[in-house]
Amino acid sequence: MIRTTVAGVGIMMLTSCNGLFDDIYDHPQPIVPAKGQLVIDATSWTDWYYVDLNRLHQLTVDGDEQALLKAQTEFEPYPIPMDATGDRVDKPTTDGSGSTATQGKKAGQYMYWFDVFGAGFKHNTFCYFTPTAQQTAPADWTIAVHRNNVRTNGGAVLETTYTSMDQLPPSSEAFSNMTFTPDEWTENEVWDSQEQMLLGYVPSQGIELNRVLSSWLSMEIPPMPPSFSMNNHVFILRLNDGTHAALQLENYLSPKGTKCYLTINYKYPY
Repeated sequence: MIRTTVAGVGIMMLTSCNGLFDDIYDHPQPIVPAKGQLVIDATSWTDWYYVDLNRLHQLTVDGDEQALLKAQTEFEPYPIPMDATGDRVDKPTTDGSGSTATQGKKAGQYMYWFDVFGAGFKHNTFCYFTPTAQQTAPADWTIAVHRNNVRTNGGAVLETTYTSMDQLPPSSEAFSNMTFTPDEWTENEVWDSQEQMLLGYVPSQGIELNRVLSSWLSMEIPPMPPSFSMNNHVFILRLNDGTHAALQLENYLSPKGTKCYLTINYKYPY
């Protein structure tokens, strides 16, 4: 009877301990943003997420901490258009210089073959194009993120050598004579499916992208699956209204280690 009781107590204690430590071992705590931080789950292959720095600033001024926390962590997904709006085009055209001009910056899905097990994704070939609708967006936004891709709403970006917001000059006027890079058209960088990746075929969205700001998270192939590396420099964003913001990628991993789960430091206005 005593042995049975002791064994029963032991099982109860073990069960109790397992429940006690479930949150530690099985359910990592979510990342809680600090002041001047965003936490964006950008792991989806098929969605863009939009940030409105003006709204974040206004919520900070208003002192509405609950609404600010929500704006720092909850982002509505805007799906990449996938449905065809016209016939598939299989052959590229040329612009007269011998380079592939494909479809002239048309919205759609661009299928490319990438040498994923050889020279890497920089060695690629256009396969075909399927027209789709334009990417949708909210009425007001500053930047949009999709995995390791970032674009701006008519802005331009400068990479600094600073690795901390505290190192920045007091004002963005310090960068007034420097060159800012606007968004540029891309048709093979915003990958939106991995179904045929092992065969080298990856569809991408045709859209404008800010390559300077996107460089804060770089993807490399090979190896397979892709590896990621982070650039922790502070970037200066010049918005389309002439104001400036400072942005820095703090982390790109979720509490469970999933890539493209972004923690972003921001300072606006700067």
